[in-house]
Amino acid sequence: MPRPAGGLPVAPRPVAHLGGWWWLGCHGGAGVTALTHAVPGGQDAGRLWPAPAAGWTLPVVLVARADFGGLTAAQAAAAQWASGAVPGIDLLGLVLTPYSPERRLPRPLRDLRRLVSGGVPRTWALPWVEGWRLGEPPTARPPRELTALGDELTRLTSSTGSHHRV
Repeated sequence: MPRPAGGLPVAPRPVAHLGGWWWLGCHGGAGVTALTHAVPGGQDAGRLWPAPAAGWTLPVVLVARADFGGLTAAQAAAAQWASGAVPGIDLLGLVLTPYSPERRLPRPLRDLRRLVSGGVPRTWALPWVEGWRLGEPPTARPPRELTALGDELTRLTSSTGSHHRV
């Protein structure tokens, strides 16, 4: 199936139930690897939509940096999902990783974030973790926001019956 401009490719091999959810990086450097290590329960999809095996639905969380490139890549991935180009995907939401230690985004990025967030079921904004930039393992001292994110995703994938056969 063709993908919209800027959309992500679909994995060549279908998968069935693996438990948990898939982290899908909307662009390189989004933070998928760190999230996979820091938040138990997620699988790293890299930058490919996981392809559900026939009759299966897979939960996916988009991951992007909260800068212009990351937000526009997330917008393209969300549009691809909304267009029906990736069937069998239960899009849980979008995780935005910070692009700098600044606490507040500039107004144009806040406006774009609001626009992109409207195209996904829910959005989580993570804090800057200085230790990660300095080489500290993501599991060393994860911020409480990551624990809350993992708890919510676990609840969502348990209550929605994600990974189920349709």
